[in-house]
Amino acid sequence: MKKISRMNEAAWVIGIVGCALGVCLCTKADFGLSMIAAPPYIFHLALRDRLPWYTQGTSEYLWQGVLLLVMCVATGRFRWKYLLSFGTAVISGLCIDFWLLLLGGNGPYESLWLRIAAFVFGAGFTSLAIAFVFRTSWPIAIYELLVREVAGRFGLNINRVKLANDVVMLLLSAVLAFALTGGFHGFGPGTILITFINAPLIAFFGRLIDRRFTFEPRFPKLTKMLSE
Repeated sequence: MKKISRMNEAAWVIGIVGCALGVCLCTKADFGLSMIAAPPYIFHLALRDRLPWYTQGTSEYLWQGVLLLVMCVATGRFRWKYLLSFGTAVISGLCIDFWLLLLGGNGPYESLWLRIAAFVFGAGFTSLAIAFVFRTSWPIAIYELLVREVAGRFGLNINRVKLANDVVMLLLSAVLAFALTGGFHGFGPGTILITFINAPLIAFFGRLIDRRFTFEPRFPKLTKMLSE
């Protein structure tokens, strides 16, 4: 079967929109978000009554902005293209708010079976979307950028940095949930499960899409400008 070519830009769109949908479905499932998505959601829960404008999507890109500052301090450098990744974070946050609007808000579903289905599809959509993100040369979210830049700056194995980052975010999510919500809202068995199945699922979907697509840029001049 002939592969579909020049998917670089489409992979970026699929990644952003798909990740946002996955986060929203896991939010509606209420079994706990991924260790990456949980911290901004927990901040949203803690602040939404006092700050009505502080939506889940807004919390998402502001949190990624904080991670960007942490990354710049940790690596001791700043590049203008980092701002493009923050722009990606803003678009991702807007997509989250859009999906939640379509899904009827971020309150959990009442039916247990519907919650289970939302979690399964949410985790699946997120992993598939990240597999596409890993194959685009357009600006990636700050979550992935932080891992890549820290590993490159200090000559570390990127897989070990990713694992360390996931563990730190998992522990941080638990601490924030308990400290800010008085319980473990936003953090739960789903958070722990996703921590362990996320990487294998991303690898599985990556193998599937590599059989069907190639990722040359459709707009090479624009892609070169964004990636330099």
